Amino acid sequence: MTTVDVQTTPPLLSGAKPLIGHLLEFRGDRQALFRRGFQEHGHVFTIKLGPQPVAVLIGPDNQEIFFMQTDERLNIAKPYKFLEATFGQVLFIAPHDVYLRQRPLVLQAFRRQKMMHYVQVMQREVQRWLDSLGESGELELTAAINNLVQQVAGHALMGERFQQQVGPEFWELYEDLSRSLDPVLPPHWPLPRFRRRDQAKARMKEILQPIIAERRRHPEQYDDFLQDFVNQSYPDGAEVEDDVLLALMLGLMFAGHETTAGQAAWTIIQILQNPEYQRLVQEEVDAVLPPGREIDEQAMRRLQHVSWAVRETERLRPSADLLLRHVDEPIEAGGYQIPAGWRVMVAAEVAHVLPELWQNPERFDPLRYAPGREEHKQHRFSLIGFGGGTHKCLGMNFANNEMMIITALLFQQFELELLTADPEIRRGVGANRPSETWLRYRARQRTAAHEPEEQPEAV
Repeated sequence: MTTVDVQTTPPLLSGAKPLIGHLLEFRGDRQALFRRGFQEHGHVFTIKLGPQPVAVLIGPDNQEIFFMQTDERLNIAKPYKFLEATFGQVLFIAPHDVYLRQRPLVLQAFRRQKMMHYVQVMQREVQRWLDSLGESGELELTAAINNLVQQVAGHALMGERFQQQVGPEFWELYEDLSRSLDPVLPPHWPLPRFRRRDQAKARMKEILQPIIAERRRHPEQYDDFLQDFVNQSYPDGAEVEDDVLLALMLGLMFAGHETTAGQAAWTIIQILQNPEYQRLVQEEVDAVLPPGREIDEQAMRRLQHVSWAVRETERLRPSADLLLRHVDEPIEAGGYQIPAGWRVMVAAEVAHVLPELWQNPERFDPLRYAPGREEHKQHRFSLIGFGGGTHKCLGMNFANNEMMIITALLFQQFELELLTADPEIRRGVGANRPSETWLRYRARQRTAAHEPEEQPEAV
């Protein structure tokens, strides 16, 4: 008797309620939902968000299908359509042909020779923050890092003059954009938060348009992301339109601070929660960055323990814990058929703790990336905190450099004590962050390079 392999859709996770499916559980604790699905059905299963079936794909082979079929059978723009009302048709939110036209502009801004300039910008802003702390005290880390990352994003993307002149107003307006994000409600409903979003966008355009005009008149006076975009043209020689520049800057500012802020704070928290690894970080920082030493390209390469801590934070506390695609044409994954019209999802927090890939997967252990172990190299899609494939985060190196600089300079100049022992994960539409987390700090030995300038005595 011949056995026929009949492919079916992935099994439905238990607990789906009439009409709403798993929506309440998804909104309440989506990671618990995904873990339960993995326990019940393994690497591929279905949840329902309202009437919409969503296939959840876990494991590097399935994640490879997810990323490599994007722009083929899977559509990245449709699930994120709600972002268009906030940022416009920019990068992956845009139709594929528009994305391909914009992508080289962003790649050019992130080229290697520009990155060391941005390392200097990051270092300058981080040092300003550290100098403002004084000799000792307590600080709430999550909010402090968010503000710091905003300063870095504003300076690197728009220039120091912009950040000093209009940065505070701009970031207040940006909060109205961030609070308006909602993947469920139609973004054009006449709700107060959507009206505030539209008012904020209009004001932000009023701020940015004269700046763009000034950049076009005097390009030689500026060196930042915005100027890179203004200087460029499309492959056919056409000038990049003002509306596209505005959309790119809004989108990059969102990506440049929303995701980085959470992971930067978590990196510091997890190092402090693990004293043995904290000792390795401190010894490395003391050797590579003695008091007064600034970070250069050579130092960045030598800060291996800091780099591994940043990567381990990507694994255990990914800012983007899930990614979505719309199924334009049927695909196969894990022996199942996923029909057109469905959605597919990858869940990084579950994928990143699979015991077949990671030793003691729930443990913070940055040495798993060290030579001789290198657990992340078992499969190119085992670590997906920055996505994968064509749409892998273009600013990944920028973000990792920023997180390393914040961590290294903080441990270079301060002794730290974690007062909030076990912060919780605060999940949002934009990115995940730690709950309110308090630190006690005390300045370590400083040199003149880190001391505020002394003022001459009055005569």
